[in-house]
Amino acid sequence: MSSVQLVRLEESSERKSFDCGDSDLNEFFFEDSKGHSAQLLAVTYAYEVDGETVAFFSVLNDSIRKQELTRADYKKLTEGIPHKKNYSSHPAVKIGRFAVAEKFQGQGHGKDRINFIKAFFIIKNKTGCRFITLDAYEGAVGFYNKNGFKYLTIDDEGKTRRQMYLDLKPLASVIPRSIKE
Repeated sequence: MSSVQLVRLEESSERKSFDCGDSDLNEFFFEDSKGHSAQLLAVTYAYEVDGETVAFFSVLNDSIRKQELTRADYKKLTEGIPHKKNYSSHPAVKIGRFAVAEKFQGQGHGKDRINFIKAFFIIKNKTGCRFITLDAYEGAVGFYNKNGFKYLTIDDEGKTRRQMYLDLKPLASVIPRSIKE
């Protein structure tokens, strides 16, 4: 039986061996996440199986601002939200960094962690969070599309990173009530 745990990494937390094949993401995991934790900017979690870090993700508060979208996109995005005219932005959580260790890539761990994040912010939604946002690197756009994320804007089309979002509201009804309570 495997030992599985999700570890919230603090500034002083030990970071176990990890290599996702991307030096920027590896550096964030081992170094930058400490400063983000110390400054209360983001929370980083390590997903460990039998003491080995399989994946990590970092989350922080965000919002989708009305002025960043075309009128048509804003209308579509906020359909069904009461009093939407009174909001200049809508609450979101941003996946700041997300990576799976090279030796575990292609085994469904990324999809499982994304599904965990979706459920976490529906079930443990303490402050109000309607959307998940992220800036997807060009090579990861397909992965996020397969996991339900859509482009937030066309303004970044052709750039190395695309802003993407996922609406949590449609997913809230498919999570069993017993899990939420």
